Amino acid sequence: MSIFKTRNNLLGMEFDRYLREHPEFTDKFPNNAQVILLLEGDEEFNKWSARIGKEQAAQDQPLLYVTIKKLAPAHSRIEELSLMAG
Repeated sequence: MSIFKTRNNLLGMEFDRYLREHPEFTDKFPNNAQVILLLEGDEEFNKWSARIGKEQAAQDQPLLYVTIKKLAPAHSRIEELSLMAG
């Protein structure tokens, strides 16, 4: 998988989490919009993402460009674990 596909998958997961936590944000979406994720400061990825998003959109489907401006540092959600030597 290319670095852009990996980046898009990770941004998609984060965007999905954001929407679950802020469902009112989706009220701003045009009906049946093709969402194209962009990452502020990453022009190469943004060109790739816009091209792929346009290619995947149906004819006359509205395009919605979502620019992710800042990501918090990644952290584990594991609250407890155990170890067992084999």
